[in-house]
Amino acid sequence: MIRQSRLYRGVLAGFLGAICGAAFTADSTTPAAPENSAASPASTFTPPAESSMPMDDFGRSVKLGEQIFTRTQEFAGKYVGNSLNCANCHMDAGRKPNAGPLWAAYVAYPAYRKRNGHVNSFAERIQECFLYSMNGKAPPLGDPVLVALETYAYWLAKGAPVGEKLAGKGYPRLPAPAQKADYTRGSQIYAQRCALCHAADGQGQSSPGKTVFPPLWGAQSFNWGAGMGEIQNAAGFIKANMPLGLEGTLTDQQAWDVATFIDSQERPQDPRFSGSVEATRATYHDSQNSMYGRTVNGHLLGSP
Repeated sequence: MIRQSRLYRGVLAGFLGAICGAAFTADSTTPAAPENSAASPASTFTPPAESSMPMDDFGRSVKLGEQIFTRTQEFAGKYVGNSLNCANCHMDAGRKPNAGPLWAAYVAYPAYRKRNGHVNSFAERIQECFLYSMNGKAPPLGDPVLVALETYAYWLAKGAPVGEKLAGKGYPRLPAPAQKADYTRGSQIYAQRCALCHAADGQGQSSPGKTVFPPLWGAQSFNWGAGMGEIQNAAGFIKANMPLGLEGTLTDQQAWDVATFIDSQERPQDPRFSGSVEATRATYHDSQNSMYGRTVNGHLLGSP
């Protein structure tokens, strides 16, 4: 059930797409332990209440970061190339567990990421979100937008243990589906459970000029380099957070199927595109969870 009214603020929640990278996780290619794994238990954490946000100069930077996070178009539009806001993937202004919470991401960095082959700072991770999930351009290091977002994340993570596994980090990793994920079944689930908010054509809804429910594919959605373009990431997000207000009501199989349908639609090109869809897939999308470079309904995904 929805517990905080902030979930409705601008209807920032309700997105099945982008983060942003892979929900700020350190390495989206690392498989998660099964749900019944005997791995060490994760620590629980609750971020500070919004009412405790400081009112000094530091607090003003925290507040700016929150505004950028929830109203990215308005406060960081020059770095955004689609109609999304950060909080579309990182719900409840980056607070909600299992929806890419910002507090869990902050204490996970610096971290080595196979995606780009080096140790990334938290600022670098945010830069990738703008490049891929927002289909825009990365704010330079030291830019006020980047500093404010870092400050907001730092404040949300106040008291969180550094470098430890936190319950609710990123998006859940679902076990492999009992049946192979299926486009047709996914299209039926989408029509029944998702289209009311995100529209039959996946382009979402807006009012007057502001995104209410964000697009899940097409020119105004995340590009092929975003973490939500990986089916397992989208499936985990959908299972934990969708439909809005009814999260957890889809089965694992349904989450896999509808994620496959959504990620089998065309979207903006991967910024790392080499001029060849085949070569770009081989270098960056050589995974059973990526539809980039595969042919669906006669169309080669990622092609013009």
